[in-house]
Amino acid sequence: MVAAKDTARHFTPEEYFAWEEKQLEKHELIDGQVYAMTGGSINHGRIAIKLTALFDSHLTNSACIVGNSDIKVNILNANNYTYPDASVTCDDRDKTTTQYITYPCLIVEVLSPSTEAYDRGGKFRLYRQNPMLIDYVLVSSTSIEIDLYHKNEAGDWVITNYQAGDTIELKSINLSFAIEQIYRGLTLTPEPESV
Repeated sequence: MVAAKDTARHFTPEEYFAWEEKQLEKHELIDGQVYAMTGGSINHGRIAIKLTALFDSHLTNSACIVGNSDIKVNILNANNYTYPDASVTCDDRDKTTTQYITYPCLIVEVLSPSTEAYDRGGKFRLYRQNPMLIDYVLVSSTSIEIDLYHKNEAGDWVITNYQAGDTIELKSINLSFAIEQIYRGLTLTPEPESV
């Protein structure tokens, strides 16, 4: 989804929750500012659905919670709230809240041309403040390509680029799947290159 600054007003988390309940669209809260979440492409939505369905099916008999783009993630030790395209938490502390999760082990962002730089940079810096996060997945909606940022046992983030023919390995939820499974049935159209 695409984020656009919605108002110049500064919000506390409490004000944000009360205000957002009255809005017609979702908003992220970053450093007291709200950003409207506008819709993405059809491929963007279909990829997100396929991933959440895959995660939910895989984790059916577990205590983990699979989230779609309607579940907010609270950035640990900050008053920031985002809406990733998919998330998974297996942390019991997230079972005590009703408006957001705070300790996801897996976060997925489906890339849009207008948000890709932020998803790779600023948003990833926010997300990795969470010591429970193991896998951060960036999924192209225009080509068969997924970048996995995985935190290894030493605490270092290792990036793996997956393309057609590859098998994705998400150690955070012990799941492996063929990359084509996510792109099946989609018509992929590369974004026009900027001049």
